[in-house]
Amino acid sequence: MDNLTRDARSKNMSKIRNKDTKPEEAVRKYLFSRGMRFRKNDRRYPGKPDVILPKYRAAVFVNGCFWHHHTECTDFYLPKTNSVFWEKKLTGNAVRDESNYYRLTADGWKVIVVWECELKRAVRDKRLEQLYCEIVSEAY
Repeated sequence: MDNLTRDARSKNMSKIRNKDTKPEEAVRKYLFSRGMRFRKNDRRYPGKPDVILPKYRAAVFVNGCFWHHHTECTDFYLPKTNSVFWEKKLTGNAVRDESNYYRLTADGWKVIVVWECELKRAVRDKRLEQLYCEIVSEAY
């Protein structure tokens, strides 16, 4: 049972953004500081990558652990209420993501996924440096 009213729940859910999130901003700020220029949320590509770097043919997705079903993450949990709906919804998101990654890879793009949990303060610097190396490396 939800402890919020229908209107309160609706208001909370409306605040969840699908672009320009804090993790995305952290990635973009880091890449820009390293001299990289990019496009963001470009609709011309499958899955509308969060960052697209045409010079390197790299597409970066910054995924939230909950919404993209990051089961290896300790912060991921499946809600206890309405669990059938959430399992179907989150699994569907993960399947759609894999399809988009496959299509981009087939078109010759490097697909790099950065998870929200990888951008926590303790490991952020290491992951962002790794991201930069993945983008500029020829052998991906």
